[in-house]
Amino acid sequence: MRRGGLLYVLILLVGIIFIGRLFYIQILDNKYQISPLNNASIKKVYDYPERGYVFDRNGKLLVANQQSYDLMIIPREVKPLDTIEFCNLLKIDKKFFLKQFNKAKKYSPRLPSTFVSHVSKNDYAYLQEKLHKFKGFYIQKRSIREYPMKIAASVVGYISEVNQNQIEENSYYQQGELIGKNGIEKTYEPFLRGVKGIKHIQKDKFNKEIGSYKEGVYDTLAIPGKDLTLTLDAVLQQYGEKLMANKRGGIIAIEPSSGEILSLITAPSYDPNMMVGRKRSKNSVLFFGDTINKPMYNRGLQAEYPPGSPFKILTGLIGLQENVIDENTSFICRHGYKYGRKGFMGCHPHASNVKLNFGIYTSCNAYFANTYRRIIEKYDTPTIGMNTWNKHVESFGLGNFLGYDLPSGRKGLIPDAAYYDKWYPAKNWTATYTLSNAIGQGEVLTTPIQLANMTAAVANRGFYYTPHIVKNIKGETIDEKFTTKHVTTIDKEHFEPIIQGLFDVFEHKKGTAYSSRVKGIEICGKTGTAENYTKINGKRVKLTDHSIFIAFAPKDNPKIAIAVFVENGYWGSRWAGPIATLMIEKYLKGETSRKYLEDRMFKGSLQEEYNKQLDSLYRAAGEK
Repeated sequence: MRRGGLLYVLILLVGIIFIGRLFYIQILDNKYQISPLNNASIKKVYDYPERGYVFDRNGKLLVANQQSYDLMIIPREVKPLDTIEFCNLLKIDKKFFLKQFNKAKKYSPRLPSTFVSHVSKNDYAYLQEKLHKFKGFYIQKRSIREYPMKIAASVVGYISEVNQNQIEENSYYQQGELIGKNGIEKTYEPFLRGVKGIKHIQKDKFNKEIGSYKEGVYDTLAIPGKDLTLTLDAVLQQYGEKLMANKRGGIIAIEPSSGEILSLITAPSYDPNMMVGRKRSKNSVLFFGDTINKPMYNRGLQAEYPPGSPFKILTGLIGLQENVIDENTSFICRHGYKYGRKGFMGCHPHASNVKLNFGIYTSCNAYFANTYRRIIEKYDTPTIGMNTWNKHVESFGLGNFLGYDLPSGRKGLIPDAAYYDKWYPAKNWTATYTLSNAIGQGEVLTTPIQLANMTAAVANRGFYYTPHIVKNIKGETIDEKFTTKHVTTIDKEHFEPIIQGLFDVFEHKKGTAYSSRVKGIEICGKTGTAENYTKINGKRVKLTDHSIFIAFAPKDNPKIAIAVFVENGYWGSRWAGPIATLMIEKYLKGETSRKYLEDRMFKGSLQEEYNKQLDSLYRAAGEK
C-alpha cells in the first residue's frame, strides 16, 4: 500500500473512533447529561432525620434528641439588607456576618449552607416574624443531642459540624451538617444518623417559589437513625464516676462471659450536655486546651501505665505453662531478690521459702523475679526465651489494639527480643537486663482496658471475647468479631492455682487486700503499685506512684472483671482497691454495705497531691 493510501486509512480510523466516542458519551452514557434536579430553578430543601436514641443495657435512656433551628443561606439569592437590624436579631456582630457570608459564598453561591447554627427557641420565634425582609435566608429545623443522665461523656462522644475534608471524602454531607466526632457517635455514625430526605422546589424566572417540582416525584422521605442499646450499666457507670471525683485515672468493668463493657470511666470527665449546640465551640476550646486535667483524654483507653503487680499473674501462668515452676516450687526472699553484682529488687518483709500461693497473696517480688528468669533462661538464647514470653503475654490481648468498637486507644508495649536488640546493639543482653518485666515494671505498658480484658481472660480460665460497648443495633446483627472466642496460650489447668492465690489476696489475713473483702462475695484480685517516672531537663524524676487494682467476682462463674487505675494514688489498697470492690458489690448486689468506705471514696480527693506534683515539676523545669 502506498504511503498516501495508508494516511487515508489512518485518518478514517481516527474519525471512526471519535464518532464512536461521541455517540457513547451523548447517547449511551448519561453521566454527562445535565440532571433536571441540578437546574438552577430547582431549590433543594433537606429534611433531617432524628438521630437514633441510645439506651443502656437495662433500657435507661442515655442519649436523646431536642429540636434545634439553623439559619440557612443561599448567597446568590441574598438581596441588600439592613445588616445592623439583622445582626441585632441574631445577637451577632458585623464581623461575624461577613465571615459567615464569605464562607458560604466560597462553599457555593447557589447551594444552601448554615449561616448561624442552633438558634434558640425564643430567637427562632422572633426571627420568623422578620425573616421575610431578608431574602436568601431561611430556617432549617433539625435535632441535636441531649444527655438525660449526664454521664459517660467519653463513651457517647459528641456531634459537631462536618469539616471540608469530611465533605470531600463523603458526598452525603453538606456544609453545616452534623457528624459524630467521638465515642459511639463516631463509630456508629452510619447507623445513628439515618438518611436525610429531600424536597425539590420549583422556582419561576423571577426566582419565586411556585411549588413542588414534578409534584414531588423526585422527593424522598427522611429515614430516622437506628437506636442503639449499649452494654453499659448506667447505674454502675454513674456510681463509678462519683467514686472517681477529684481523682485522675480510669475504671473499666467487663462481663467476662461476653466481653461486654459494663462501665468505662475516665476521670476527670465532663457533662456531655456541655458539648451540645452553640456552647460546644466555647467549651471544646476549654476542654481540649486543659493540658493538666485533660478531660477529653480517655484514660481508660489511651493512658499507658506500667501494670505493676497485677502483671505477676501472667508471670506465674507462663512459668506454669513453660514447666519451670509448679505449685510447690519455692524461692528464698530476703526482703528482695539479689542478682548480678549490684542488682537488687526490693520486696515486702515476709517469711522466706516462698511458694506460688504465698507469692501471689503477699505479692512477693522475689518469687516472680526468679520465675521470670527461669522462663527466659529455659531456652538456648535470651532471644528465643524473650520471644516465647512475648507470645504468651500477647495472647491475653496485651501489646495490641483490642479491636473494640470505640475510636480511640493505644497499643501499650510488650517488648520482644528485637526491642532489646535495638537498645543493646551488641545483643549481649540477658534475662537480668529485663528483670523488671517480671513485676509489671520495666518496659511493659498497658492501658486500663487491656488490663481489664486480661483479668476477664483469667476469670474465664484462658479465653476472652473482644471488649465492646454496643449490645444491639435495632434491625441489625452485631459484628461477629465480638462473639468470637480468643484462646490464650495457657492450658486451662494452670489457672486454678493462680486463681486460688488471687482469692487468698482477700481471704488470707496476710493478703494485700484482706481489708477490702466483701461479705457474701467471693472476690479474686490483685493489688498493684506502679512506679511513676518522668523526664525533666533530661533527668529521670520519680513522682508519686500509681494505685492499681484488678479483680473479678464471683470466683466461679464470674459476672464482672474490673481494672482500676488511680494516678498518683500511692499504693493499690489505698484508693484503687476500695473503689474496685465497691464497684463489684454495687453491680452484684445493687447496693453497698460499707457506707463508711463509700463515703471516704466519694469525698476523697487527690487534688492536693496533683497541685503539689505540678509545683514540683515547675520548680524542676526552672532549674537548669
